[in-house]
Amino acid sequence: MTETGEPALATAAAGSPVPVADPARHQPEKTTKRPKRPKRDRPPGERSWLAGVFLFPAVVLLAGVVLYPLIYSIVRSLFTDKPGGGSGSFGLHNYKTIFTDHSTLVAVKNNIIWLVAAPTLVTILGLVFAVLSEHVRWATVFKTVLFVPMAISGLAVGVTFALIYADQPSRGLANTVTVGIHDLFSSQTGYPNLHIATAEAANYTGNPSTGFTSKKTFSPGSPALVPLVGLDIVHPPSGLTQAKQPANGPGLSGAVWNDFALGGGGKPGRIDPKELALKGVKVQAVRNGSVVATATVDQNGDFDFPSLTSGSYQLQLPGSDFQKPFGGFSWLGPNLITPAIIASYLWIFSGFAMVLLAAGMAAIPRDALEAARIDGATEWQVFRKVTVPLLAPVLTVVFVTMIINVIKVFDVVYIISQTAGQSGKDANVLAVDLYTDYGTQQYGLASAIGVVLVLVLLPAMALNIRRFRRGEQ
Repeated sequence: MTETGEPALATAAAGSPVPVADPARHQPEKTTKRPKRPKRDRPPGERSWLAGVFLFPAVVLLAGVVLYPLIYSIVRSLFTDKPGGGSGSFGLHNYKTIFTDHSTLVAVKNNIIWLVAAPTLVTILGLVFAVLSEHVRWATVFKTVLFVPMAISGLAVGVTFALIYADQPSRGLANTVTVGIHDLFSSQTGYPNLHIATAEAANYTGNPSTGFTSKKTFSPGSPALVPLVGLDIVHPPSGLTQAKQPANGPGLSGAVWNDFALGGGGKPGRIDPKELALKGVKVQAVRNGSVVATATVDQNGDFDFPSLTSGSYQLQLPGSDFQKPFGGFSWLGPNLITPAIIASYLWIFSGFAMVLLAAGMAAIPRDALEAARIDGATEWQVFRKVTVPLLAPVLTVVFVTMIINVIKVFDVVYIISQTAGQSGKDANVLAVDLYTDYGTQQYGLASAIGVVLVLVLLPAMALNIRRFRRGEQ
């Protein structure tokens, strides 16, 4: 075609070729336009106003339950509190209090610890359990047992773990297990209430915290008697037996026992019937102010220094003999209460994370895993370079869900901290502070904490919404 739209001649009359115009060079460039969405065909009888009539009650309810409280909380947070719940002057005083008051600063710090630790640990444990569930025989039972805590209320979990974390081994499971493991590797026996008998007190210096040292010296050939008193003879430690007279050996020897028997009787400073040997007590031989030998009292109450065959020595009972035996940890003390409550949270939600991740692993193509194994990858390489990347969307879902849940954590923290006494304040989070401030009619401060929680939640919510939209595309 020519520029005028007429057909171009391929050759001239003389037979010489005539150039043909390129139509693509002269046509204007076409612009790509997004196709319009086809109009939705409405069913017969459908009207816009009719849809509005049905949506109106839901909109009113949503505005009354969500929108109005949110606006009111924002406004109320800008006014200080007066006695009786009244509002005071306008300003940002409540927000300043959140980041300057010691109590709320502790709550902010604990919320940060929760945000860093809990979602990460829940996701990791859920992934570990999901992998294990594919390699155990009773996978369904395994998943069910781990998921059951999700069906238990936060109140019940808080009460249960408050009992588990009790300080006394006879009451708390955590300390019972801890003490049992400790005692497997340490045979140290402490007698915290023992002290030198009154009749012999003048012959010793020191106290139970630093230990006792004899003023007089002892030599090999005559047994040294070290009488102590203060043992609970009604409920004595297990394994203690009747003390016996020490035998004369070649080296310095003697006996350590509780110089009092149930029912009384006997003579002070002498081993009488029914008086118990203090097995496990350490005795040190001291010469010129230095410890030259150490012995341990046996089940008969005897100690012996076979290498000390001559000379005179003072006897010393170190302070470790009078320390309390290991009784576990103060799980609900100021240093451990927050990690202890996080552990109870992990017990609840690790099963939830496991179920989601196990479902994600079930959807992974087995061909990709087998291909990696055929190429020589180890199981760890398959897991790290194939399984985890393919599970990334599900891991994101679990992690973001846990972040949203952790920001507003309340029930478990509140219940366990109530049983912890004074140290319960060290476990406070913002949601607990909000509840406490509302109960004391500090509505402005409570509203400010609520607004802060909403602002912290917004990034996580935005990430979740963005992920949902990507999944729809």
